[in-house]
Amino acid sequence: MDTAFFWLSKLVWLVLTPDSLLLILVLLAWALLLRGALKWAKRVLGLAAVSMLVIALLPLGEWVLYPLEARFEANPALPQKVDGIIVLGGAEDGTRSAAWAQPETNGAGDRFLASLALARQYPGARILFTSGSASLRGQGQKLSGADVARTLYAQQGLDPSRLILESASRNTAENVALSKRLIRPARGEVWLLVTSAFHMPRAVGIFCKAGWPVVPYPVDHLTVRGDLVRFDYGLQGSLDALGVGLKEWLGLAAYYVTGRTSALFPSGCP
Repeated sequence: MDTAFFWLSKLVWLVLTPDSLLLILVLLAWALLLRGALKWAKRVLGLAAVSMLVIALLPLGEWVLYPLEARFEANPALPQKVDGIIVLGGAEDGTRSAAWAQPETNGAGDRFLASLALARQYPGARILFTSGSASLRGQGQKLSGADVARTLYAQQGLDPSRLILESASRNTAENVALSKRLIRPARGEVWLLVTSAFHMPRAVGIFCKAGWPVVPYPVDHLTVRGDLVRFDYGLQGSLDALGVGLKEWLGLAAYYVTGRTSALFPSGCP
């Protein structure tokens, strides 16, 4: 797959993430102080301080995330017949799973919970889990996302014959391309797509571009619908949400410009 795109996207985001930008401002202020540019140092440090205060007091991250999460309906009406359930990786932690010899998940664990519930609802459906490693440091790690999923699903009693694992993908574009090559879905088959709500627009756009229509089943919501205008101090949580939202919007733009998705802000397949 496109290794250059993978590495470039990761490296660019290391610089553009909100906490990195705040750190850059603080380091710049320090450098200005060392050079005796007191006036400019105060300005830069003030900008950093005000930015952190605004981020801490206002749910900026949720404002950025909400349009993404609201793009597709939560708890959608589901078809009577489902051939398969696609679960995009990202909820598993391969590094910690290997270190502690047990499946470890992160805040996106709703992806696993929802897929297990759907697997019980549709006992005849296949479960496709797609994930290798999305980390620059984690390339070549002991356990891929698919390895973690295999153990987790087995522990939860899922029939192994229903589980299909794709373990080489590093990003969403590769999730779709490698999964389609593995599954070769037939025309007319119905596949549900399970991923985090903020990630669903980009994921659906990529599936549409690949000619594989899916039924979105968004989970793992990070916003509080109906309570988006409030003062609620929490710098770290707000920074995390803002980072997730900005990264996803940049991802949508990058995938659209490079022809990896069907629309700038996908709403479903034509």
